[in-house]
Amino acid sequence: MTTLCRALLTALALTFLTAPAFGYITKENDTLTVEDRTDLPQRGTPASRVLQRFGEPMTRRAAVGDPPISRWDYPGFSVYFEHGLALHSVVIKNGEPPVRAK
Repeated sequence: MTTLCRALLTALALTFLTAPAFGYITKENDTLTVEDRTDLPQRGTPASRVLQRFGEPMTRRAAVGDPPISRWDYPGFSVYFEHGLALHSVVIKNGEPPVRAK
């Protein structure tokens, strides 16, 4: 096998081995379930693209802190943003967005 071919195969293997996995884990009784959630906004997705794909959120929480973090709540998930880019998408198990503690 040539050196170039070996290098390409190594690079391809590393790409697949280090690719991020998007999903969430739930535990019910003593059973863990992993569900694929590549349908949710991924890290770095612009807010405009989230809005275009998922529509207007049920609620938009104003940005707080430094750096400013905001949250959009959709049925079944929330998206956290920093400076207009998605940081995390969080699945809401019971369909209700998280409530701020008082």
